[in-house]
Amino acid sequence: MIQRIMIAGGGTGGHLFPGLAVVEELRRRVPELEVKFVGTARGIEARILPSRGESLELLKVTPLKGQGVGARFKSFARIPIAMREASSLMRDFEPDLVLGVGGYASGPVLLSASLSGRPTALLEQNAHVGLTNRILARFVDRAYITFEQTEEVFGKKKSRLTGNPVRHEFVEHARLALADPEGFESRARTVLVLGGSQGARKLNEDVPRALAQAGLADRHLQVVHQTGESMRDEVEKTYRELGIRARVVTFIDEIARAYSNAALVVARAGATTLAELCAIGRPSILIPFPFAADDHQAKNAKALEEQGGSICIRESELEVDALGALIEELLDDPTKRQAMARAARDHGRPDAAAAIVDDMMGWLGGMQPLGEAGAAPQSEPPPGVRYTGLAMTPMLRLGCSEVPMRTASHRPRRPVVVDGAVWE
Repeated sequence: MIQRIMIAGGGTGGHLFPGLAVVEELRRRVPELEVKFVGTARGIEARILPSRGESLELLKVTPLKGQGVGARFKSFARIPIAMREASSLMRDFEPDLVLGVGGYASGPVLLSASLSGRPTALLEQNAHVGLTNRILARFVDRAYITFEQTEEVFGKKKSRLTGNPVRHEFVEHARLALADPEGFESRARTVLVLGGSQGARKLNEDVPRALAQAGLADRHLQVVHQTGESMRDEVEKTYRELGIRARVVTFIDEIARAYSNAALVVARAGATTLAELCAIGRPSILIPFPFAADDHQAKNAKALEEQGGSICIRESELEVDALGALIEELLDDPTKRQAMARAARDHGRPDAAAAIVDDMMGWLGGMQPLGEAGAAPQSEPPPGVRYTGLAMTPMLRLGCSEVPMRTASHRPRRPVVVDGAVWE
Protein backbone atom coordinates (compact mmCIF):
# COMPACT_ATOMS: atom_id res chain seq x y z
CA MET A 1 0.00 0.00 0.00
CA ILE A 2 1.03 3.62 -0.45
CA GLN A 3 1.57 5.13 2.99
CA ARG A 4 4.44 7.48 2.09
CA ILE A 5 5.03 9.25 -1.21
CA MET A 6 7.84 11.55 -2.34
CA ILE A 7 7.01 14.12 -5.04
CA ALA A 8 10.07 15.26 -6.98
CA GLY A 9 10.38 18.29 -9.24
CA GLY A 10 8.50 21.49 -9.91
CA GLY A 11 9.92 24.80 -11.02
CA THR A 12 6.66 26.06 -12.54
CA GLY A 13 2.99 25.72 -11.66
CA GLY A 14 2.58 23.52 -14.73
CA HIS A 15 4.79 20.92 -13.08
CA LEU A 16 3.83 21.39 -9.44
CA PHE A 17 0.03 21.49 -9.55
CA PRO A 18 -0.52 18.15 -11.30
CA GLY A 19 1.57 16.60 -8.53
CA LEU A 20 -0.57 18.34 -5.92
CA ALA A 21 -3.67 16.97 -7.65
CA VAL A 22 -2.38 13.40 -7.32
CA VAL A 23 -1.47 13.97 -3.67
CA GLU A 24 -4.94 15.40 -3.00
CA GLU A 25 -6.61 12.33 -4.51
CA LEU A 26 -4.32 9.96 -2.59
CA ARG A 27 -5.14 11.75 0.68
CA ARG A 28 -8.83 11.31 0.03
CA ARG A 29 -8.24 7.55 -0.02
CA VAL A 30 -5.37 7.29 2.47
CA PRO A 31 -6.01 9.95 5.16
CA GLU A 32 -2.82 9.05 7.05
CA LEU A 33 -0.67 9.50 3.91
CA GLU A 34 2.76 11.06 4.54
CA VAL A 35 4.08 13.31 1.77
CA LYS A 36 7.52 14.76 1.13
CA PHE A 37 8.15 17.22 -1.72
CA VAL A 38 11.65 17.72 -3.14
CA GLY A 39 12.41 20.75 -5.31
CA THR A 40 14.66 23.78 -5.59
CA ALA A 41 14.79 27.20 -3.94
CA ARG A 42 14.26 28.96 -7.26
CA GLY A 43 11.10 27.00 -8.19
CA ILE A 44 7.48 27.93 -7.47
CA GLU A 45 7.36 25.08 -4.94
CA ALA A 46 9.53 27.11 -2.53
CA ARG A 47 6.86 29.85 -2.48
CA ILE A 48 3.69 27.75 -2.60
CA LEU A 49 4.26 24.60 -0.54
CA PRO A 50 5.33 26.05 2.85
CA SER A 51 2.21 28.24 2.95
CA ARG A 52 0.12 25.10 2.41
CA GLY A 53 1.79 23.31 5.29
CA GLU A 54 3.58 20.78 3.04
CA SER A 55 6.97 19.30 3.85
CA LEU A 56 9.57 20.47 1.32
CA GLU A 57 13.25 19.60 0.92
CA LEU A 58 15.48 21.65 -1.39
CA LEU A 59 18.24 20.35 -3.65
CA LYS A 60 21.08 22.49 -5.00
CA VAL A 61 20.58 21.52 -8.63
CA THR A 62 20.35 23.69 -11.74
CA PRO A 63 19.02 23.11 -15.28
CA LEU A 64 21.06 21.50 -18.06
CA LYS A 65 19.12 22.80 -21.05
CA GLY A 66 19.24 26.39 -22.22
CA GLN A 67 22.52 27.13 -20.43
CA GLY A 68 25.94 28.26 -21.59
CA VAL A 69 28.87 25.84 -21.63
CA GLY A 70 30.18 26.95 -18.22
CA ALA A 71 26.78 26.83 -16.52
CA ARG A 72 26.04 23.45 -18.08
CA PHE A 73 29.34 22.04 -16.78
CA LYS A 74 28.49 23.27 -13.28
CA SER A 75 25.04 21.69 -13.56
CA PHE A 76 26.58 18.33 -14.49
CA ALA A 77 29.01 18.61 -11.57
CA ARG A 78 26.13 19.12 -9.14
CA ILE A 79 24.28 15.96 -10.18
CA PRO A 80 26.31 13.44 -8.10
CA ILE A 81 25.97 15.70 -5.03
CA ALA A 82 22.22 16.08 -5.62
CA MET A 83 21.85 12.31 -5.98
CA ARG A 84 23.63 11.70 -2.70
CA GLU A 85 21.34 14.24 -1.05
CA ALA A 86 18.30 12.57 -2.62
CA SER A 87 19.47 9.13 -1.53
CA SER A 88 19.87 10.39 2.03
CA LEU A 89 16.37 11.91 1.99
CA MET A 90 14.91 8.60 0.85
CA ARG A 91 16.70 6.61 3.53
CA ASP A 92 15.22 8.96 6.12
CA PHE A 93 11.71 9.08 4.66
CA GLU A 94 11.40 5.55 3.19
CA PRO A 95 8.78 6.36 0.51
CA ASP A 96 6.61 3.61 -0.94
CA LEU A 97 6.57 5.53 -4.22
CA VAL A 98 8.58 8.36 -5.76
CA LEU A 99 6.65 10.43 -8.29
CA GLY A 100 8.37 12.88 -10.64
CA VAL A 101 6.29 15.82 -11.84
CA GLY A 102 8.77 17.28 -14.32
CA GLY A 103 11.48 19.89 -14.08
CA TYR A 104 15.20 19.33 -13.59
CA ALA A 105 14.91 18.73 -9.84
CA SER A 106 13.07 15.48 -10.51
CA GLY A 107 16.06 13.91 -12.29
CA PRO A 108 18.43 13.15 -9.39
CA VAL A 109 15.57 12.05 -7.12
CA LEU A 110 14.00 9.60 -9.56
CA LEU A 111 17.38 8.22 -10.61
CA SER A 112 18.33 7.63 -6.98
CA ALA A 113 14.98 6.00 -6.26
CA SER A 114 15.10 3.73 -9.30
CA LEU A 115 18.65 2.60 -8.72
CA SER A 116 17.90 1.80 -5.08
CA GLY A 117 14.95 -0.40 -6.02
CA ARG A 118 12.10 1.91 -5.08
CA PRO A 119 8.94 2.13 -7.20
CA THR A 120 9.05 5.17 -9.46
CA ALA A 121 6.58 6.98 -11.69
CA LEU A 122 6.41 10.29 -13.52
CA LEU A 123 3.86 12.64 -15.01
CA GLU A 124 4.30 13.83 -18.59
CA GLN A 125 1.90 16.66 -19.35
CA ASN A 126 3.07 17.70 -22.82
CA ALA A 127 2.97 16.34 -26.35
CA HIS A 128 6.74 16.89 -26.47
CA VAL A 129 8.73 15.10 -23.76
CA GLY A 130 11.30 17.34 -22.08
CA LEU A 131 14.97 16.52 -21.56
CA THR A 132 14.66 15.36 -17.93
CA ASN A 133 11.79 12.97 -18.62
CA ARG A 134 13.49 11.63 -21.76
CA ILE A 135 16.51 10.73 -19.64
CA LEU A 136 14.29 9.18 -16.97
CA ALA A 137 12.20 7.17 -19.44
CA ARG A 138 14.41 4.06 -19.20
CA PHE A 139 14.58 4.15 -15.39
CA VAL A 140 10.99 4.69 -14.21
CA ASP A 141 8.35 1.99 -13.71
CA ARG A 142 5.32 4.05 -14.81
CA ALA A 143 4.66 7.09 -17.01
CA TYR A 144 1.29 8.81 -16.78
CA ILE A 145 0.87 10.61 -20.08
CA THR A 146 -1.53 13.16 -21.55
CA PHE A 147 -0.86 12.69 -25.27
CA GLU A 148 -0.90 9.31 -26.98
CA GLN A 149 2.16 10.07 -29.11
CA THR A 150 4.44 10.26 -26.06
CA GLU A 151 3.92 6.54 -25.46
CA GLU A 152 6.75 5.87 -27.92
CA VAL A 153 9.22 7.60 -25.57
CA PHE A 154 8.32 5.55 -22.49
CA GLY A 155 7.15 2.34 -24.12
CA LYS A 156 3.72 0.75 -24.16
CA LYS A 157 4.33 -1.37 -21.06
CA LYS A 158 5.13 1.61 -18.82
CA SER A 159 2.72 4.17 -20.28
CA ARG A 160 -0.75 4.94 -18.98
CA LEU A 161 -2.83 7.43 -20.99
CA THR A 162 -4.68 9.23 -18.19
CA GLY A 163 -4.70 12.91 -19.07
CA ASN A 164 -3.14 15.72 -17.06
CA PRO A 165 -4.39 15.64 -13.43
CA VAL A 166 -6.23 18.65 -12.04
CA ARG A 167 -7.10 19.33 -8.41
CA HIS A 168 -10.38 18.19 -6.91
CA GLU A 169 -11.81 21.72 -6.91
CA PHE A 170 -11.86 21.46 -10.71
CA VAL A 171 -13.86 18.24 -10.54
CA GLU A 172 -16.56 20.00 -8.50
CA HIS A 173 -16.77 22.95 -10.89
CA ALA A 174 -16.77 20.58 -13.90
CA ARG A 175 -19.84 18.85 -12.45
CA LEU A 176 -21.62 22.19 -12.11
CA ALA A 177 -20.78 23.09 -15.71
CA LEU A 178 -22.14 19.77 -16.98
CA ALA A 179 -25.30 19.95 -14.85
CA ASP A 180 -26.33 23.47 -15.92
CA PRO A 181 -24.19 24.76 -18.81
CA GLU A 182 -26.47 27.69 -19.69
CA GLY A 183 -26.70 28.90 -16.11
CA PHE A 184 -22.96 28.38 -15.74
CA GLU A 185 -22.33 30.64 -18.74
CA SER A 186 -24.78 33.32 -17.64
CA ARG A 187 -23.08 33.67 -14.26
CA ALA A 188 -19.63 34.22 -15.81
CA ARG A 189 -18.87 37.89 -15.20
CA THR A 190 -15.10 38.29 -15.63
CA VAL A 191 -12.34 38.18 -18.21
CA LEU A 192 -9.51 36.08 -16.81
CA VAL A 193 -5.95 36.84 -17.92
CA LEU A 194 -3.25 34.31 -17.01
CA GLY A 195 0.40 34.95 -17.66
CA GLY A 196 1.60 31.83 -15.83
CA SER A 197 3.36 31.62 -12.48
CA GLN A 198 6.43 33.39 -13.88
CA GLY A 199 4.44 36.20 -15.48
CA ALA A 200 4.34 36.98 -19.22
CA ARG A 201 5.54 40.46 -20.18
CA LYS A 202 3.87 40.52 -23.58
CA LEU A 203 0.47 39.58 -22.12
CA ASN A 204 0.89 41.97 -19.21
CA GLU A 205 1.64 44.86 -21.58
CA ASP A 206 -0.73 44.20 -24.50
CA VAL A 207 -3.84 42.56 -23.04
CA PRO A 208 -4.97 45.55 -20.88
CA ARG A 209 -4.83 47.82 -23.93
CA ALA A 210 -6.66 45.23 -26.05
CA LEU A 211 -9.38 45.00 -23.40
CA ALA A 212 -9.74 48.77 -23.50
CA GLN A 213 -10.00 48.54 -27.28
CA ALA A 214 -12.81 45.96 -26.81
CA GLY A 215 -14.76 48.50 -24.73
CA LEU A 216 -14.48 46.63 -21.46
CA ALA A 217 -14.78 49.81 -19.44
CA ASP A 218 -18.42 50.07 -20.61
CA ARG A 219 -19.34 46.41 -20.03
CA HIS A 220 -20.59 44.84 -16.83
CA LEU A 221 -17.45 42.74 -16.59
CA GLN A 222 -14.42 42.79 -14.33
CA VAL A 223 -10.90 41.69 -15.23
CA VAL A 224 -8.95 39.26 -13.07
CA HIS A 225 -5.32 39.43 -14.19
CA GLN A 226 -2.51 37.24 -12.84
CA THR A 227 0.78 38.98 -13.53
CA GLY A 228 3.52 37.10 -11.68
CA GLU A 229 5.66 38.92 -9.11
CA SER A 230 7.52 41.56 -11.07
CA MET A 231 4.83 43.50 -12.97
CA ARG A 232 1.84 43.62 -10.64
CA ASP A 233 2.01 47.32 -9.73
CA GLU A 234 2.70 48.35 -13.31
CA VAL A 235 -0.26 46.37 -14.70
CA GLU A 236 -2.59 47.64 -11.96
CA LYS A 237 -1.65 51.22 -12.85
CA THR A 238 -2.32 50.55 -16.54
CA TYR A 239 -5.84 49.27 -15.84
CA ARG A 240 -6.53 52.24 -13.57
CA GLU A 241 -5.46 54.69 -16.30
CA LEU A 242 -7.63 52.86 -18.85
CA GLY A 243 -10.68 53.05 -16.58
CA ILE A 244 -11.14 49.28 -16.43
CA ARG A 245 -12.24 47.54 -13.21
CA ALA A 246 -9.51 44.98 -12.60
CA ARG A 247 -8.24 42.80 -9.77
CA VAL A 248 -4.52 42.38 -10.41
CA VAL A 249 -2.77 39.61 -8.46
CA THR A 250 0.56 37.85 -8.51
CA PHE A 251 -1.02 34.44 -7.94
CA ILE A 252 -4.56 33.01 -7.79
CA ASP A 253 -5.23 30.54 -4.98
CA GLU A 254 -8.81 29.59 -5.93
CA ILE A 255 -8.01 29.10 -9.60
CA ALA A 256 -10.94 26.76 -10.35
CA ARG A 257 -13.39 29.41 -9.13
CA ALA A 258 -11.58 31.99 -11.26
CA TYR A 259 -12.06 29.83 -14.37
CA SER A 260 -15.72 29.23 -13.51
CA ASN A 261 -16.41 32.96 -13.24
CA ALA A 262 -14.73 33.74 -16.57
CA ALA A 263 -16.73 34.55 -19.68
CA LEU A 264 -13.41 34.46 -21.55
CA VAL A 265 -9.85 33.42 -20.69
CA VAL A 266 -6.69 34.89 -22.25
CA ALA A 267 -3.65 32.82 -21.36
CA ARG A 268 -0.43 31.11 -22.27
CA ALA A 269 -0.76 27.52 -23.48
CA GLY A 270 1.07 25.40 -20.93
CA ALA A 271 -0.23 21.84 -20.57
CA THR A 272 -1.66 22.42 -17.11
CA THR A 273 -3.46 25.61 -18.18
CA LEU A 274 -5.07 23.64 -21.02
CA ALA A 275 -6.01 20.78 -18.71
CA GLU A 276 -7.68 23.24 -16.33
CA LEU A 277 -9.46 25.08 -19.14
CA CYS A 278 -10.80 21.84 -20.55
CA ALA A 279 -11.72 20.25 -17.22
CA ILE A 280 -14.27 23.00 -16.57
CA GLY A 281 -14.81 24.07 -20.18
CA ARG A 282 -14.03 27.73 -20.82
CA PRO A 283 -13.64 29.62 -24.11
CA SER A 284 -10.15 30.96 -24.52
CA ILE A 285 -7.65 32.93 -26.55
CA LEU A 286 -4.26 31.25 -26.22
CA ILE A 287 -0.98 33.07 -26.84
CA PRO A 288 1.76 30.40 -26.60
CA PHE A 289 5.12 31.19 -25.03
CA PRO A 290 7.36 31.45 -28.12
CA PHE A 291 10.49 30.06 -26.45
CA ALA A 292 8.94 26.90 -24.98
CA ALA A 293 11.03 23.79 -25.66
CA ASP A 294 10.36 22.52 -29.19
CA ASP A 295 7.49 25.00 -29.43
CA HIS A 296 5.31 22.64 -27.36
CA GLN A 297 2.95 25.40 -26.17
CA ALA A 298 2.03 26.27 -29.77
CA LYS A 299 1.38 22.59 -30.48
CA ASN A 300 -0.83 22.40 -27.37
CA ALA A 301 -2.79 25.50 -28.42
CA LYS A 302 -3.20 24.41 -32.04
CA ALA A 303 -4.53 21.04 -30.92
CA LEU A 304 -7.25 22.70 -28.84
CA GLU A 305 -8.00 25.22 -31.61
CA GLU A 306 -8.58 22.35 -34.03
CA GLN A 307 -11.08 20.91 -31.53
CA GLY A 308 -12.95 24.23 -31.60
CA GLY A 309 -12.22 25.02 -27.95
CA SER A 310 -9.87 27.97 -28.39
CA ILE A 311 -8.34 30.54 -30.71
CA CYS A 312 -4.54 30.51 -30.98
CA ILE A 313 -2.50 33.64 -31.72
CA ARG A 314 1.29 33.48 -32.12
CA GLU A 315 3.04 36.12 -30.02
CA SER A 316 4.95 37.28 -33.11
CA GLU A 317 1.58 37.98 -34.79
CA LEU A 318 -0.05 39.63 -31.76
CA GLU A 319 -1.40 43.14 -32.44
CA VAL A 320 -3.32 45.10 -29.83
CA ASP A 321 -6.05 46.32 -32.21
CA ALA A 322 -6.64 42.87 -33.70
CA LEU A 323 -6.71 41.22 -30.26
CA GLY A 324 -9.15 43.87 -29.04
CA ALA A 325 -11.43 43.27 -32.02
CA LEU A 326 -11.35 39.50 -31.40
CA ILE A 327 -12.16 39.92 -27.70
CA GLU A 328 -15.03 42.27 -28.56
CA GLU A 329 -16.40 39.78 -31.11
CA LEU A 330 -16.34 36.90 -28.62
CA LEU A 331 -17.87 38.91 -25.77
CA ASP A 332 -20.70 39.97 -28.10
CA ASP A 333 -21.37 36.38 -29.21
CA PRO A 334 -22.41 34.18 -26.26
CA THR A 335 -23.47 31.39 -28.63
CA LYS A 336 -19.94 31.08 -29.99
CA ARG A 337 -18.45 31.18 -26.51
CA GLN A 338 -20.79 28.41 -25.37
CA ALA A 339 -19.79 26.30 -28.37
CA MET A 340 -16.10 26.83 -27.54
CA ALA A 341 -16.77 25.91 -23.91
CA ARG A 342 -18.48 22.67 -24.96
CA ALA A 343 -15.61 21.78 -27.29
CA ALA A 344 -13.05 22.41 -24.55
CA ARG A 345 -15.12 20.37 -22.07
CA ASP A 346 -15.30 17.47 -24.53
CA HIS A 347 -11.49 17.45 -24.55
CA GLY A 348 -11.18 17.62 -20.74
CA ARG A 349 -10.23 14.91 -18.26
CA PRO A 350 -11.34 16.07 -14.79
CA ASP A 351 -11.01 12.46 -13.63
CA ALA A 352 -7.30 12.19 -14.52
CA ALA A 353 -6.03 12.31 -10.91
CA ALA A 354 -8.49 9.57 -9.90
CA ALA A 355 -7.39 7.44 -12.88
CA ILE A 356 -3.74 7.81 -11.90
CA VAL A 357 -4.38 6.89 -8.27
CA ASP A 358 -6.51 3.91 -9.37
CA ASP A 359 -3.52 2.63 -11.33
CA MET A 360 -1.08 3.30 -8.49
CA MET A 361 -3.26 1.42 -6.03
CA GLY A 362 -3.57 -1.53 -8.36
CA TRP A 363 0.14 -1.56 -9.18
CA LEU A 364 1.53 -1.20 -5.65
CA GLY A 365 -1.23 -2.76 -3.61
CA GLY A 366 0.35 -6.24 -3.55
CA MET A 367 4.03 -5.33 -3.52
CA GLN A 368 6.40 -7.76 -1.77
CA PRO A 369 9.09 -6.40 0.56
CA LEU A 370 12.56 -6.25 -0.97
CA GLY A 371 14.65 -9.35 -0.29
CA GLU A 372 11.79 -11.71 0.54
CA ALA A 373 11.59 -14.65 -1.81
CA GLY A 374 8.02 -15.38 -0.69
CA ALA A 375 5.77 -17.79 -2.49
CA ALA A 376 3.42 -16.35 -5.08
CA PRO A 377 -0.16 -15.88 -3.86
CA GLN A 378 -2.32 -18.92 -4.40
CA SER A 379 -5.24 -16.86 -5.68
CA GLU A 380 -5.20 -14.41 -8.55
CA PRO A 381 -5.38 -10.73 -7.55
CA PRO A 382 -8.25 -8.60 -8.80
CA PRO A 383 -7.88 -6.81 -12.18
CA GLY A 384 -5.24 -4.11 -12.09
CA VAL A 385 -3.41 -5.56 -9.05
CA ARG A 386 -0.12 -7.44 -9.42
CA TYR A 387 2.54 -8.72 -6.98
CA THR A 388 6.14 -7.71 -7.62
CA GLY A 389 9.63 -8.18 -6.30
CA LEU A 390 12.18 -5.38 -6.54
CA ALA A 391 15.80 -5.40 -7.67
CA MET A 392 18.56 -2.97 -6.75
CA THR A 393 21.71 -1.54 -8.25
CA PRO A 394 24.31 -0.53 -5.64
CA MET A 395 26.29 2.13 -7.53
CA LEU A 396 25.70 4.73 -10.24
CA ARG A 397 28.66 6.01 -12.28
CA LEU A 398 28.48 9.61 -13.54
CA GLY A 399 31.63 10.44 -15.46
CA CYS A 400 34.49 9.86 -13.04
CA SER A 401 32.25 9.86 -9.96
CA GLU A 402 30.39 6.98 -8.40
CA VAL A 403 27.30 7.58 -6.29
CA PRO A 404 26.52 4.89 -3.69
CA MET A 405 22.93 3.61 -3.77
CA ARG A 406 21.87 1.80 -0.62
CA THR A 407 19.21 -0.83 -0.52
CA ALA A 408 15.67 0.46 -0.11
CA SER A 409 14.04 -0.51 3.15
CA HIS A 410 10.39 -1.48 2.60
CA ARG A 411 7.89 -2.06 5.34
CA PRO A 412 5.98 -5.38 5.44
CA ARG A 413 3.22 -5.72 2.91
CA ARG A 414 -0.25 -4.86 4.20
CA PRO A 415 -3.54 -6.44 3.07
CA VAL A 416 -4.98 -5.00 -0.13
CA VAL A 417 -8.64 -3.96 -0.07
CA VAL A 418 -10.31 -3.64 -3.48
CA ASP A 419 -14.06 -3.02 -3.71
CA GLY A 420 -14.53 -4.46 -0.22
CA ALA A 421 -12.57 -7.67 -0.89
CA VAL A 422 -9.40 -8.28 1.15
CA TRP A 423 -6.38 -9.78 -0.60
CA GLU A 424 -3.64 -10.83 1.79
